[in-house]
Amino acid sequence: MTVRRSPPPLDLLRHWLARQVDPAAMDWLNAQMAALAEGRGDLALSIALAPRRLGRNDLELDGADRAAASAARSGWMPAEWSVDSAARVMLVLCTGLDGPLLSRRLMELCATADTRELIALYGGLPLYPSPALHVVQAREGLRSSMRAVFEAVAHGSPYPAEQFDEHTWNQMVLKAVFVGSALHPIQGFDRRRNADLARTLLDYVQERWAAGRAVTPELWRAVGPFADEPAITVLLRPLAGPDEFERQAAALALYQCGRAAAHAALETVPGLAADIRSGRLSWETFSLRRRG
Repeated sequence: MTVRRSPPPLDLLRHWLARQVDPAAMDWLNAQMAALAEGRGDLALSIALAPRRLGRNDLELDGADRAAASAARSGWMPAEWSVDSAARVMLVLCTGLDGPLLSRRLMELCATADTRELIALYGGLPLYPSPALHVVQAREGLRSSMRAVFEAVAHGSPYPAEQFDEHTWNQMVLKAVFVGSALHPIQGFDRRRNADLARTLLDYVQERWAAGRAVTPELWRAVGPFADEPAITVLLRPLAGPDEFERQAAALALYQCGRAAAHAALETVPGLAADIRSGRLSWETFSLRRRG
């Protein structure tokens, strides 16, 4: 039986753009890519000109396109990309640079990039060769004061879960909580949960509550599997509170804790416990409801 291979990301991006932008714009992009592939051309200038030549419309993808993206690169989710972002990533990929050369070039590009360019360059992290060499630059994206740039690294990308060590991962999650960025678009979140992150988030919760401030209920997703007796006591507050999302999140966290005290607390809200056991309430459905 012949195994049908998915086209590589560069070919997919080229196909998607060719059906959406006008032929003259595509001719320009192909000429830039050919020059860069041959060692000619100016990558930074081509990246800067991309929106002027191709526009800034959203990249139009259907279900089959999204499936092809996932088959070409597990976890790749370009559904939120724009036309110019796609073109910019294509320009980087066609250079053929690898290893330290590509890492250094990305650093140079990011040092002078505007916001949209940074979003594109960081969005391409899952596709670049030598992924481990780009972690330092990815950390710079996480430090950005611009939330959209931070989310270009953190959201909808397999790169952080695959490449970040525990400290960097935890710092990313903590910053998401601090700036009010959603946690559910972070890929590999459940797999990368850890006890140190849970402890740090509990300290953060206590500080926020002491100041009379609320916390995002999503953070309990990182705490549940590592909740000790003091943490269970903390979870009783949102579990008994008036906010339905907080109650649901606390219940889900308690359900994921293996301690008897957690299960006893969960039984004080039998309706939520039943919803969790039946699958009607999960972290996935919780996130969908919050977005809705």
